[in-house]
Amino acid sequence: MIGSSFSLLDWSIFLGYFALLALSSYWFSRSKIENSREYFTAANSMPTLAVALSILATTQSAATFLGVPEFSFTHNFTLLGFYFSSLLAVIFVAKYFVPRFYAMRAITVYELLELRYGKSAKMQAGVMFLLGRILASGARLYIAALAISMILFLDISFSHMLFATLLLLLGALAYTYFGGVKSVILSDVIQAITYVSAGIVVALYLYFSLHTQNVFTTLQEAGKLQLFDLSFDGKFSLIGLLSGWLLLNIAAFGLDQDMTQRVLSCKNKNEASRSLILSIIFTIPIVLLFLLIGALLFLFYHEQSVVQNFAGEKITIFMYYILHEMPDGLRGFVTVGAIAAALSSTNSVLGAMASVAVEDIYRPLKLKRHPDTTEKHFLDASKNAVLLFALALFLMAMVSYFWQRYAELSLISFALGVMAFAYTGLLGVYFSAIFTNNGNATLVPYALGAGFLTVLALQPYIFGVHIGFAWQITLGTIVAFITMQSTLLGDKK
Repeated sequence: MIGSSFSLLDWSIFLGYFALLALSSYWFSRSKIENSREYFTAANSMPTLAVALSILATTQSAATFLGVPEFSFTHNFTLLGFYFSSLLAVIFVAKYFVPRFYAMRAITVYELLELRYGKSAKMQAGVMFLLGRILASGARLYIAALAISMILFLDISFSHMLFATLLLLLGALAYTYFGGVKSVILSDVIQAITYVSAGIVVALYLYFSLHTQNVFTTLQEAGKLQLFDLSFDGKFSLIGLLSGWLLLNIAAFGLDQDMTQRVLSCKNKNEASRSLILSIIFTIPIVLLFLLIGALLFLFYHEQSVVQNFAGEKITIFMYYILHEMPDGLRGFVTVGAIAAALSSTNSVLGAMASVAVEDIYRPLKLKRHPDTTEKHFLDASKNAVLLFALALFLMAMVSYFWQRYAELSLISFALGVMAFAYTGLLGVYFSAIFTNNGNATLVPYALGAGFLTVLALQPYIFGVHIGFAWQITLGTIVAFITMQSTLLGDKK
């Protein structure tokens, strides 16, 4: 029950997992790294399957670990459509983006803009990515720390949140700082296995603890098994999946260095494209597993009154179940699963932000002033950048501790919502660069700003506009794209 603490078995699982992290971190970081390209792309040596599993692990943050069951508990299985939209998006990215990245041997995706619009465009896109990622990943780190603090300490006091946040960051740094992207990718394989294993064990335990024998029939009668939303205004309606959500996924898998850094570590463009597509094919049954957990929780609590609140904080039904019902041993295993989900999304973003900061912003400026700067200097700068962004995420997580209480947003909305601000401008600029001959360096900052401001203006707390997230993405992208096509602010190039 909620007054209990971790049992000896729970702590044994918890400490055993961190021992595994320490050993694997040492093992994966043994190879000597000579330069920043090796640090950020593993010298294009990573196998397709490992990269696919790493992308999978990165997409499954602690917010989705807890939030996906919440969706099916409250609604149905229509969230699955988001991942079919993801599949369409990665096919698009594999066809139009990946070949261009490999043709120029890119370390970051923003180097493509340098070819079309010059160095300033690359730097501006990089800055936009960094700002968006600090917001989004700092929020995700907060969500993960919130869950860990609740389970470990049975409260969400600021001091315990501080401890949980530092615990997650140190775990992520163990891989990213010493071994670069190679260590991150290999560690993500461990995190993916841990995360999925925890889900399978919970689903089996829940199923066998139910009193009803007609699980499928009961869920079907309750409307829980609906897969597609054909309405116009549903959260994951078909029109939304083929518009805003599709754009979001194109941005996430093709324009967000957090995801594409792994893709750029493959041996060639064909393996990179396969890794992207495989990652979504693997993800769909895993999401289905966590949706099933939410549906089983619906049956478990069907005739009970549940108040999803903990110390004044609204919690998901899965977290409620962990705190109130989960037996010894299983609670420790699920905690480890949540940590695995958090680590895989945190260690990746540290490397991604460092690569953009060093390769797209710092390196050009440094070489302009000191052309004889050595590769060792940039490798050291890369590691220092990892530490710098760990600090930035820590500070954002602490800000989020207070911010979410004011905004009163759900966990998934809080983590995903801030991503739209950066993505819309980037989508408009990239679509212009790849599919048109229009645009120039002068227009890039205007387009990035236009996308950002459009999404901001559509937030209910600005002008009272209530519009779905998918439509925010769509409108922001359209405004940014039109801005890039404008001839009022600059000449064609």
